[in-house]
Amino acid sequence: MMSVRGWMPALLCVAAALAGPVRAADEPSAARKELVQKVIQLHQGAIENVGRGLAETPVAAMMQRAGPVLQERFPADKREAVAKQIQADAKKYVDETAPMLRDRALKLAPSTMGPIFEQQFSDDDLRTLIAWLESPVSRKYSALGPELQKGLIDKVVAETRGTVEPRLQALERSVARRLGLEPKNSKPDGAASAPARK
Repeated sequence: MMSVRGWMPALLCVAAALAGPVRAADEPSAARKELVQKVIQLHQGAIENVGRGLAETPVAAMMQRAGPVLQERFPADKREAVAKQIQADAKKYVDETAPMLRDRALKLAPSTMGPIFEQQFSDDDLRTLIAWLESPVSRKYSALGPELQKGLIDKVVAETRGTVEPRLQALERSVARRLGLEPKNSKPDGAASAPARK
């Protein structure tokens, strides 16, 4: 009978044989690195959009939250002026912040996206991907992306507004109540106004 010491090296040899050939420290070749750089270059527009999106997304959420507050707390004759001031502040923030985030995204893309492309794609995969990204069909498809997305978003919003808005408003009231931000003149859902006492 073989001892543990005797079968352990044999087991390791079998495991190594089953694992297949080992690449030299998993270091990608210069050719693969060049292909990956080309893929990243072809994704430059999408990478820039990541930076812009990071600047615009919180502003859009903030603007949505500001709308009901404007309606509740400002008289009709002052709402438009305050809304324009808020929009100007938001635009200034995006104009100042988006370029910084875009530049950072472009700088970090090779070190974050590059290793993933190097590990997940073969050289042939990368060449195929590059051919697709450079093709007129890909460019046409990419150009349609915003239009396709907007069309779908508009339709979903239009068809669900009546269901979603009341739920969202109920959630906003609940959150405001829990935070102690409930407006003085608001009443719980379904509560009728009490007659004024004299």
